[in-house]
Amino acid sequence: MTRYKLTMAYDGTDFSGFQRQPNQRTVQGVLEKALFKMTKGAAVTVHGSGRTDAGVHALGQVIHFDYPGNIPAENMLKALNSLMPLDTEILNSAIVPETFHAQFNTTGKRYLYKVDRGYYTNPFTRHYAGHYPYPLDLAKIKLALEDVKGTHDFTSFAASGGVIKNKVRTIYDAQVWTVPEQNQIQFEFYGNGFLYNMVRILVATLLEIGNGRRDVHDFLRLYEVKDRQQARGTAPASGLYLKKVYYESENSH
Repeated sequence: MTRYKLTMAYDGTDFSGFQRQPNQRTVQGVLEKALFKMTKGAAVTVHGSGRTDAGVHALGQVIHFDYPGNIPAENMLKALNSLMPLDTEILNSAIVPETFHAQFNTTGKRYLYKVDRGYYTNPFTRHYAGHYPYPLDLAKIKLALEDVKGTHDFTSFAASGGVIKNKVRTIYDAQVWTVPEQNQIQFEFYGNGFLYNMVRILVATLLEIGNGRRDVHDFLRLYEVKDRQQARGTAPASGLYLKKVYYESENSH
C-alpha cells in the first residue's frame, strides 16, 4: 500500500458536503468512486482534513488515502483529474509516510469568507458569496476582529450539531478588506482549528456589529455567556472557502 497526500479544490455548490452520505453527491464519494475505477474494484477510503458542509467551497482541501499499488505522485494527479467531475481539481499529489494523517496532523486552517454588498442578490455570484445589502461600518468590524484574535472559548459560535466537547480555539489572525471591483468585503480567519459552522457564525456576528446592531466588543460578552442562541445568525454556506490546511513542516503563509 502507498499513502498519497493530495491537495484539491472544489466548487461546493452541487455537493452535499465533503463527507460520504448515502444517496447524496459528496466530495469523498466522488473521490472514492474514481479510485474504485482506478483499482478496478478495490475499495479505497479517503480521509479529509475536515468536513465542509453542503455549499461550502475549497481552495486547498487536503486528503490522504492508501492505494494498493505504487503509482508516481504526478501520475496519480493526472489519473484522478481525468476521472473526477469538472467541479473538482486535484492541485497537488505527493507520496507520504504511512504516519501522515490529513485530519489528525493538522496544525492550523485558513478560511476565506466573501460577502456580496449589492442591493439585490447577484445571480452570478449567489453560489460563491454571502449577501449583505445593509449599511456597514468597516472600522467597527476591524475593531471587533481584534477581539476575535487570541485563545477563547467559542461555545457561543459552535452550531449544535458538533460533537467536540472542548470549544477552546486559538485564532492567530483575522482580517477584513474591501474588494471594490466585485462590490464585496472579504474576511479571512487563520486558527489552530474551527468548530462546526464557527466561521459562518463569526461572520454573521461581525456583520451585525458593522451594522450597529451589536456593541463593538460584544465578542467579549459572548465568550463569557457560552450560549449559541445569543450569537444568533449563521452566514450562508455559499460564501465560505477552505483556503489552506497547515501541517508541521509548513509556515503560515
